[in-house]
Amino acid sequence: MHSVELLPDPATERAVRDAWRRLADAGLPSQAGHRHPTNRPHLTLASADGLPPEVRARLLRLLAEALPVPLRLDGLVRFSGRVHVLAWAVRPDDALLRLHEAVWRALREAPESGRANPLLDPVRWVPHITLGRGREASWDVAEIKERAHR
Repeated sequence: MHSVELLPDPATERAVRDAWRRLADAGLPSQAGHRHPTNRPHLTLASADGLPPEVRARLLRLLAEALPVPLRLDGLVRFSGRVHVLAWAVRPDDALLRLHEAVWRALREAPESGRANPLLDPVRWVPHITLGRGREASWDVAEIKERAHR
């Protein structure tokens, strides 16, 4: 699986990493514990089975024309399923929504990219930066906030 991600500015990255640390210090699931060398705060725009060279070139042109776009953090969200995710919501402005739509369309119009992640379809997309992932079904946002601020 290949993804197209936006990286936040240094101040936002520091804020997210600080939240990761506070969650980990409170004994809660946190991306701070994810040791893969590419792990860093990011906003996923789209993902697909593959990104052939012509698709990569088109995406690079789209990104070069649209970036930078601000990422405004806006409260916590929780996603449940096989894995539960706690995330910082990103309030999308028009520029971010246009960029997301263009990236999604570029992948959908290129069958050689394979299957795109349906959760990232513009009608379903919830822009966010992941703070923690775990199998605990009982994450309570109020409890997480309280434990992380101790």
